[in-house]
Amino acid sequence: MITLYHNPRCSKSRQALALLEEKGQTIEIVRYLETPPDADTLEALLTTLGVSARDLLRKGEAEYKELGLADTELSDRQLVDAMVRHPKLIERPIAIKGNRAVIGRPPEAVLTLL
Repeated sequence: MITLYHNPRCSKSRQALALLEEKGQTIEIVRYLETPPDADTLEALLTTLGVSARDLLRKGEAEYKELGLADTELSDRQLVDAMVRHPKLIERPIAIKGNRAVIGRPPEAVLTLL
């Protein structure tokens, strides 16, 4: 089973989902904008991905600028809290299988979990 943090309005997310479906994978879709992860879930996801909170931020979103998230003095916890409050800031798609996870940028990156 692969868990996919998915935004159906995002072309990269739709492409990643299609690739996994083409490979016959069983997929649990998490529409994270509708049911955002809590801070503990996001921190566990960061550990599994092996990235910092800053690496998971969508820097092109208006909220990124409005909240001053470019400030390098902000801690990972502060960035995680911002993503919990504003899930649109979370990079997508994210695919998880077992104890491995990848950001689907490019979408083909999800295939490394197979």
